[in-house]
Amino acid sequence: MKETWHFLNTKSNDPYYNMAVDEALMNFVSRGEIDPVIRFYTWDPATLSIGYFQKLEKEIDIDKVKEKGFGLVRRATGGRGVLHDKELTYSVIVPESHPNMPKTVTEAYRVISEGLLEGFKALGFDAYFAIPKSKEAREKLKSPRSSVCFDAPSWYELVVEGRKIAGSAQTRQKGVILQHGSILQDIDVNELFDMFIFRNERLKDKMKAAFVDKAVAINDISDRHITLEEMEEAFHKGFQDGLNIQFKELVFTDSQLSEIEEIKEKYKSDEWTYRK
Repeated sequence: MKETWHFLNTKSNDPYYNMAVDEALMNFVSRGEIDPVIRFYTWDPATLSIGYFQKLEKEIDIDKVKEKGFGLVRRATGGRGVLHDKELTYSVIVPESHPNMPKTVTEAYRVISEGLLEGFKALGFDAYFAIPKSKEAREKLKSPRSSVCFDAPSWYELVVEGRKIAGSAQTRQKGVILQHGSILQDIDVNELFDMFIFRNERLKDKMKAAFVDKAVAINDISDRHITLEEMEEAFHKGFQDGLNIQFKELVFTDSQLSEIEEIKEKYKSDEWTYRK
């Protein structure tokens, strides 16, 4: 008998709403109002999201972000800068006490990412998990070199044709795991790197080359153009197969909707975005 989880696709919304819904879902799961939930969403406008611990003014060229007309938001999860543009973003919210959820971040990442793995397979890709072999490689993962997410494959990295294909971040709060991440449809690497501050051009070029070597969008490796709708369908199936669950649609109550609006104000505030 498959366990039933909630599912919702909130489609395209502004960055503050997107982050508020993820945080609100953690609250709802924490309070036992809803079952574990998987959510899909996209971004309007295209947005640079930065990790909870990033030093915004030191690492990001804020004028450049504004000049390009991108949104800017700080996530509740760690990790580095991600440009959310042509992608499908997913989030998984599940109690830490769930019998299928391992205690460590790494192992839980592996379990949740089975859904991604099956999604890529549903699109016809040869996907697998890569595990760093050497102690040196594992140590290196603990000290990422740049502000740009996707720069270093982490443990159990999801790889397609030898390149990292999905960047994910995880946080645990109020007894709940939140993992969210980007499944890239297309990516403009120059656009992304333009928004980060580097000590010099040489370093920027070096980082960009390393990124291109590791990060890949679905349409970079597909022999045909894969649409967002196809991605939504494949990963909807993938998460059900990978986590051995079935879905029921989640519809927010009025009080849940007003909680989302309340949290949204936090993500809009300079106090949160520019926090030291």
